[in-house]
Amino acid sequence: MAIPRSMHRRTRPITMVLVGLLTVGFLFFFLSPSSSALAVNTARRKYDSAAAHELSPPTAPFKKAPSSGRRPPPPVVHYHMNNLTTTSDPVGNRENVLILTPLARFYQGYWDNLLSLSYPHSLISLGFITPKTREGNAATAALQAAIAQTQNGPEEKRFACISILRQDFDPPISSQDESERHKKENQKARRSAMSRARNSLLFTTIGPYTSWVLWLDADIVESPPSLIQDLTSYDKPVIVPNCFQRYKNDKGQPDIRPYDYNSWQDSQTAADLAKNLAPDEILLEGYSDVATYRTLMAKTADTSEGRDQKSIIPLDGVGGTALLVKAEVHRDGAMFPPFAFYHLIETEGFAKMARRLGWSCWGLPNYFVYHYNE
Repeated sequence: MAIPRSMHRRTRPITMVLVGLLTVGFLFFFLSPSSSALAVNTARRKYDSAAAHELSPPTAPFKKAPSSGRRPPPPVVHYHMNNLTTTSDPVGNRENVLILTPLARFYQGYWDNLLSLSYPHSLISLGFITPKTREGNAATAALQAAIAQTQNGPEEKRFACISILRQDFDPPISSQDESERHKKENQKARRSAMSRARNSLLFTTIGPYTSWVLWLDADIVESPPSLIQDLTSYDKPVIVPNCFQRYKNDKGQPDIRPYDYNSWQDSQTAADLAKNLAPDEILLEGYSDVATYRTLMAKTADTSEGRDQKSIIPLDGVGGTALLVKAEVHRDGAMFPPFAFYHLIETEGFAKMARRLGWSCWGLPNYFVYHYNE
């Protein structure tokens, strides 16, 4: 009688090994994240955090809706302006500062000084406006290179937001040399154009979270690192330090001299001169042939080592080399008149306008920032 074969074949060991390897490979292929999957997930996270509409506040990149999809409605954003503070402790109260600079030339010293500011850079936004000239193009390129290096560098050095505008009008004078800029016959046209540039920059960049606006000229290459904290500590609507310039005197020794003469206290002589001017004429300061007898803050400075840097005086006119303004002053309507306003123009006209709106202007005669020496 034949012996029946077993119904189950004996499993060979090599077969079991192959089955195990195939199983592990199958699971690894389907369950492990690939590099492309990681890229997709990263892109998805960025997409989800982007702004949903082009009118959204510029806090995140705008995502375009698919052409076949229905675009979401514009957002309604509420800003409680009464909650916005401008105090003598801006760091403690997390107050945002907007630094604005009309820039026709790029000086590395300006950028290095900006980076040295000790105010938290995460609370600082920057705004620039450059002319559409060959020199302006070079300045814009150099500025963009500096921005790229900073914004890709250490996080504590990065600024919260940076905007660059290009002027939509031609400059009235072709040269930006100091001697050409300061010629008396160029002043009205030059400062009128500067007013237009300042206003364009201000109105485009000021935001609902801006507490302070610091106007800082592109040729300010030295200031105390605590500049913002020092100026805000006075809690004044408009305040300006004294602008000086380092140079070598006749003996070849390092020395300093006043630079900005637009910060002053008015005089009766100036008021009388203004009465005889035509409506569109302006009264300029710092020119020997026009004696206004105003008290110039630049001339009242104490340059000694032990000077009282906290000394403060009221002003009727202010310069714009380094000018701190509470944002609400600008929001109230104080701007830089590009026309004769009470026979004043640009920053001096701004001071007059601010005072007409009920705000006061102040100066620090013994607190210095330094202008580039050409």
